[in-house]
Amino acid sequence: MSIEELKIEIAKKVFETDDENLLSELDMLLNYNEKVVLDELPKHVQEGIKRGLQQAKEGKLTPHDEVMKLYAKYL
Repeated sequence: MSIEELKIEIAKKVFETDDENLLSELDMLLNYNEKVVLDELPKHVQEGIKRGLQQAKEGKLTPHDEVMKLYAKYL
C-alpha cells in the first residue's frame, strides 16, 4: 500500500466514525511530536492497528481509484 492509499484509508475511517473518543485520540496522535510506541496506545487502538495490518496482509484493501470515486465529494 502506498502512502497515498494509506492516507485515504485513514481519512475514510475518520469520515465514517462519530466516536468522539477515537477522534480525540487521533487528534492527539497527529499532534504528538515523539515516536508513539504501540504498547503506549489504548488497547482498542492497538487492536485496531493490528486488525488493519492483518487485513492488509490478507489483501483486504480497497483500490485507490475506488476510494477516490467514493470520497471525491469530500476532497
